Amino acid sequence: MQKQANKPWMWIAMDAKTRQIIACHVGDRSGESGKALWAKMPLVYREQATFHTDQYEVYKGVIPAEQHRAITKQARKTNHIERFNNTLRQRVSRLVRETLSFSKKLANHLGAITYFICHYNLTRRVALPV
Repeated sequence: MQKQANKPWMWIAMDAKTRQIIACHVGDRSGESGKALWAKMPLVYREQATFHTDQYEVYKGVIPAEQHRAITKQARKTNHIERFNNTLRQRVSRLVRETLSFSKKLANHLGAITYFICHYNLTRRVALPV
């Protein structure tokens, strides 16, 4: 069985309070992809928010040091994004390899991810207290 050499990586930024996805980028695991995600974030987040990430080194070159908190899983600040990743895999079947609905085209994956994130964000908005 042949493995794909250039595996796409999904970068996601989530608002900690609303649990909505504020930015998403699909690329490799390089700093350039991290910078592309940073550029897609709304300006208010880039200027004022504090970002909790795992210990991946690339974040240090992307997020300003005063806004970045590299934490461990025991701090429980990344559990919501991990839960979203699991929900995405469960609900977007074309992302799961060796299923009938798996798509080989990256554009189809991106469309399915974008569609799901839009739907997910709308359901989060309804769930928010007024």
